[in-house]
Amino acid sequence: MSVRLRTLLVCCLLLASKLVPAAAADDPASFYRSHALRIVIGHEVGTGFDLYARLLARYLGSHLAGHPTVIPENMVGAAGLVAANWLYNAAPRDGSVIAIFAHTAAFDPLLGDSKGRYDGTQFTWIGNMDSVVGLCGVWQDAGITSFDDLFTRQILFGSAGSGTAGPLTQFPIALRNLLGVKIKLIQGYRGSADIRLAMTRGEVHGVCGIPLSTVKTEWKDDYAAGRFKLILQLGHDKDPALGDVPHVYQYAKTDDDRKLFDLIFGLQKIGRPFAAPPQIPSDHAQALREAFDATLNDPKFRADAARLQIDLTPMTGQQVADFVREIYASPPAIVDRARRAVKP
Repeated sequence: MSVRLRTLLVCCLLLASKLVPAAAADDPASFYRSHALRIVIGHEVGTGFDLYARLLARYLGSHLAGHPTVIPENMVGAAGLVAANWLYNAAPRDGSVIAIFAHTAAFDPLLGDSKGRYDGTQFTWIGNMDSVVGLCGVWQDAGITSFDDLFTRQILFGSAGSGTAGPLTQFPIALRNLLGVKIKLIQGYRGSADIRLAMTRGEVHGVCGIPLSTVKTEWKDDYAAGRFKLILQLGHDKDPALGDVPHVYQYAKTDDDRKLFDLIFGLQKIGRPFAAPPQIPSDHAQALREAFDATLNDPKFRADAARLQIDLTPMTGQQVADFVREIYASPPAIVDRARRAVKP
């Protein structure tokens, strides 16, 4: 064998030795044995998003191939918009990170928010933990006994962040623009936990867009004691457990109004969504989706959720992806009305 041929053979063997481990590393079990999984939470500590994500983090690793360490971390800003932008544009696309953010963030670009630098249909959707029932509520000293009082009396409502990002901002603005209620927004709070404290101090007297699951957990003492009173349901369907609390769809006058409400308030169907960046390896995406589904069906996980009094109405990653695509394909005329409705 000539020196040239031997050299060529050695080079081929060396190349093969490098390629085999690289291929093996693409296998989900091999990948997650050597990589931690980060769950980025686009909201402050103490919010419902934080509670859901940290509960998921305790169990997800045991159902994911390779059993990685799962690390939750908060990336607060603009009601999840900061986390969504980072996930889409800067996060590693290898399956080592997923994120949770407000459902509104998924649709902000559709509704005209130029700060959302992504296409919601292109995220790798992993699943949804709960379909949210959004609520408007007021503090005990607001002097408000029903939602209809807001048609004649102006009071201050707290809102997270700035601009129009997030349900705590979009929903009260939409109610003001569509129905004419006299809500004055005080923006700049970091999230629902800060707004609750602001209400106890008398800085603001109400909030819109707070999820029922948050009222039942972080706000349960104030709600049970009557300090925080619910005045309007904002979910797609009326929750019978809320008794005589009126439903926003009662104020829709036409079929087009109801379609418009679907595009603003009905998006809460994916109230606790988890996504990975676009274009992660397909087998990693499948492993994450399967682990998510298995976790949500884990009896120990569900018992822990019941202990924490958090609601679970899970959706698979494919169901979330289908829903997001359906919303992005909404008729242009309805989308235009929705864009105008959520602008200050």
